[in-house]
Amino acid sequence: MITSVPTRTQAERADQTRARILDAAIHEFSENGLAGARTEQIAEEAGVNKALLYYYFKSKDELYVAAIEAMVETVRANSFAVLEADAPAGERFLRIILNHFDRMYSNRAFQSLMQQEMIRLHRGESSAMGPISEKLMRPLWARVKAVVEEGIAAGELIPVEWTQLIYAGLGANVFYFLSAPMTKWSQGFDPLEPAALELRRKVAIEFLGQAIFMDREHGARVAACVLAATPMPPLTDSPAGHSRNAIFKSRNIDAAQTSAIEVRHK
Repeated sequence: MITSVPTRTQAERADQTRARILDAAIHEFSENGLAGARTEQIAEEAGVNKALLYYYFKSKDELYVAAIEAMVETVRANSFAVLEADAPAGERFLRIILNHFDRMYSNRAFQSLMQQEMIRLHRGESSAMGPISEKLMRPLWARVKAVVEEGIAAGELIPVEWTQLIYAGLGANVFYFLSAPMTKWSQGFDPLEPAALELRRKVAIEFLGQAIFMDREHGARVAACVLAATPMPPLTDSPAGHSRNAIFKSRNIDAAQTSAIEVRHK
């Protein structure tokens, strides 16, 4: 008996093609910036021709904004999943601090794009910081605030002005990564080596367990639980959290789809 193999629908093929283009665009833009990125390279890495690329995205600027929005949506979904987990507020707060640390380490593409956008904003150039703020920063900040205030109200976290707890966690993460080049030069070790990163994420969460919980023993237990449940992630540079090698293994584009797009652009 011959079993038929279900074929992909046109919509599924289109979605997969668009996703491959976005993955390639994220890598190219994060490596070379908006000005230096080449659409030819993006098309090649996605396994499409430029006609197909411009069918999905009308311009390089439109592709750039779409790439950033794809990364922002992934970070937003991941962060809110942590903050809305079925756990006490103190545990959720430690988890989001660890999630932030791990993202700064493992998702270099996102960090690169964010830094580029902050530089463009500082220079007064047109940037995507508006959509980033609206879709990610503002709702995430508000949700973290709610978790902190919940923990303080429950008597689990120390009663301080709520932003201080956020700066104590997120600020320490940012400083660690921003100061890494100076640390390497002045201290003689690379803080971005895997062993150093693993130690830093551990002691940072353990410190918060001692510093921000009313009951230090309880805080220590929460910190240990969070660390045990959250292994150190691998290095990636794609919004979906997969390695680029795995992403770009499948580059076959349906011939009929490609031909149809090329006809429309003639």
